[in-house]
Amino acid sequence: MSSSPTVANEALRVSDAQGHPRAPRNDWLFRTLCLTAVLAMMATLIGLVGSLLSGGWLALSHFGFSFFTTSTWDPVADQYGAAAPIVGTLITAFLALVFALPVAVGVAVFLVEICPQRIARSLAIAVELLAGIPSIVYGMWGLFVLAPWFAQNVQIPLMTWVTPGSWLEKVVSGVPNGANIFTASLILAVMILPYIAAILRELLMSVPSHMREAAYGLGCTPREVVMRIMLPYVRRSAIGAVMLGLGRALGETMAVTFIIGNSHNFPGSLFDSGSTISSTIANEFTEATGDMHISALIALGMVLFMITFVTIAIARLLLGRGGPK
Repeated sequence: MSSSPTVANEALRVSDAQGHPRAPRNDWLFRTLCLTAVLAMMATLIGLVGSLLSGGWLALSHFGFSFFTTSTWDPVADQYGAAAPIVGTLITAFLALVFALPVAVGVAVFLVEICPQRIARSLAIAVELLAGIPSIVYGMWGLFVLAPWFAQNVQIPLMTWVTPGSWLEKVVSGVPNGANIFTASLILAVMILPYIAAILRELLMSVPSHMREAAYGLGCTPREVVMRIMLPYVRRSAIGAVMLGLGRALGETMAVTFIIGNSHNFPGSLFDSGSTISSTIANEFTEATGDMHISALIALGMVLFMITFVTIAIARLLLGRGGPK
């Protein structure tokens, strides 16, 4: 079967002296636009890092390494230490991931493998709608609903039940008002759960049907199909879904600010008040008047940027060591 070659085919047939296909004459515009987009993105990134460094340099040069190791945060005396917000950020994000990940995996597996398709579509839409709720709504719900309920039904009963002087008392000690590290982690878990569940659902749906059918044909149970076929098939992409949720938890501001208690002291227990980098910046940036105070808050922003960068770097390292998927 023969046919006259099209203009596109003719363009692809023309090669340069080195044997590479030559692009059409007007392709320079497309290449220029793509290059401009990349340069604009890199310029934005470099400008952001430069602004954070220049803005936070006053505090970093004045306090030195003690800025990262001390927890004294006293705007009146111009003494600033970022250790407590950094620890609060890491603890809340880690606990949120611990709470959300098993539930997200269960939701994704249920929607793909167990739930009837006519119901699964509606449930999937509901999960995606949860991801679109503004964070301030979660914060208000946490402050007015979750915190009072948690204090009355969980925190106070636990504090009265534990043996005085035991290690468990140290874990659950704190002001019984429901505003603490633990409830802030719960709010974050609820917020990142729809993101992780929705992405994991799409990943599990991408598993070829013949692989699942072959496993069922060999006598595998649904649990074995999920654990030995589906999850290993998408393990590399699943790391990206988990890191997306972790990044949301690290940078969340308003919901955490409402319910974490906003204390600059090191949290001594799960039910202690605390702070995160984002909540500290949100609470104090509009009221900061001194140069040192503003510089300390900008330095906190740089620390959060570096934490996020390290998280992404670890994710890329894990992806690089993964299998073919």
